Amino acid sequence: MHWLIAGVAVGGPVVIFMQVPGDNVTDRALSRLLAGVMIIATLVACSAEESRPLEVAPLNKDPFPSTYRIPASNPLHIRRVTLLTGSGERLDDAEVVVAQGKFLAVGSELDTPDGAVVLDAKGNWITPGLIDVHSHMGVYSAPRTANHADGNEMTNPVTAQVWAEHSIWPQDPQWEKAIAGGVTTVQILPGSGNLIGGRGVTVKNVPSTTVQGMKFPGAPYSLKMACGENPKRVYGGRTQLPSTRMGNMAAFRQAWSDAQDYQRQWQIYRSKAASGDPSAKEPKRDLKLETLVAVLEGEIRIHNHCYRADEMVQMIDMSKEFGYRIAAFHHAIEAYKVAPILRENAVCAVMWSDWWGFKQEAFDMVRENIALVDLVGACAIIHSDDAIQIQRLNQEVAKAMSAANRMGLAVDRARAIKWLTLNPAISLGLDDQIGSIEEGKNADFVLWSGDPFSVYSRAEKVWIDGALRYDISDPSVRPTSDFNLGLFESPEIQP
Repeated sequence: MHWLIAGVAVGGPVVIFMQVPGDNVTDRALSRLLAGVMIIATLVACSAEESRPLEVAPLNKDPFPSTYRIPASNPLHIRRVTLLTGSGERLDDAEVVVAQGKFLAVGSELDTPDGAVVLDAKGNWITPGLIDVHSHMGVYSAPRTANHADGNEMTNPVTAQVWAEHSIWPQDPQWEKAIAGGVTTVQILPGSGNLIGGRGVTVKNVPSTTVQGMKFPGAPYSLKMACGENPKRVYGGRTQLPSTRMGNMAAFRQAWSDAQDYQRQWQIYRSKAASGDPSAKEPKRDLKLETLVAVLEGEIRIHNHCYRADEMVQMIDMSKEFGYRIAAFHHAIEAYKVAPILRENAVCAVMWSDWWGFKQEAFDMVRENIALVDLVGACAIIHSDDAIQIQRLNQEVAKAMSAANRMGLAVDRARAIKWLTLNPAISLGLDDQIGSIEEGKNADFVLWSGDPFSVYSRAEKVWIDGALRYDISDPSVRPTSDFNLGLFESPEIQP
């Protein structure tokens, strides 16, 4: 008699005892049978082990996190001020209460919090902090020398892997000029030499020794794209796409197709890993395609340099082909021609008040451009793209409003200020935090010496998150950059 010990079960072998008759032949047969059964048992056990989900390390989507912290400040109660809320209202003889970096109350006859600083601002005006969604401060720093030209990585038509924040110089003296013009939030973009120039970043206009200390916490990244003359001019003399507008579109579409393929590779890998498939192999990380996939998945917002109406519509069609959304067209000289299409597709138009004619695609401009986009209910925005103009964006809005009123559109101040506050915030995906003076929003605002649409008015004080960051009458609250230190005889003399 012999005892056969064998068995299989999920998770490992099971011992089973069976009594069988035996002789030498039987012994050899039973041995072979036993060996086979044990091999099967081992394979089943291994298979059960391998079917367990594989651990997939999550991708760090914020490897350079913001270190900005709201500074402590006393509550503030401002009285008797003319207020443009940024959301379409004008309040005369109004009051604003700020506490813990937020707007606590807006209206009249408000209670003063304990320990609050009270400011009688009769004759002054208040607006939300101004937002410039198209700036190259920090990446094209002052002084304007070749070693400060860090905004265009013109080594390939598609450089989605580069990030503007890695070029930003926090000591750029231009920051302090912008806050003197009431600008509290800025989107810093790469240049437009490439079809896809890289990631843009939104920063708070605060002094810092690091870029991380300026980054707007939690703000979505943007991707700078450019259609039209710039990329075809840059790459036209080379042997690669693009050298024509059709080359622009072909190269764009190939980039998005490659991104979709990369996205599928990762989807397949994660699916296999989740099921414990031993054939799961992690794709090689591609930083360029990783950024493009983040756009396809709705994590990064497209800000697209595009002048001509026909090209804007082609870019919208391409976004539908590949399943992403466009947040805004920048330098949209011909936006007035396709304003209803922009409204239908929830795409903002970022425009100048009167720049035109410096190249062919900028030729067909009208001064009523911004107002006509606004008239149909589309998202109209004014921007600088210029280190000087960013200092006077309130006056640029005044020019656009004046052009609208000469046309008979009757645009008032409460409506026009949205082009520089709430609408830019919408394009950045930050309208729940900034862009208007409303209870619970970040207390970013400007106290003007008079009507902010007057060339005679100046920003007297600027607050960011309830903290005073600029005071025209107090040099200690308007510090200069480290770069300027030692260049001037007295701290009273500002660059």
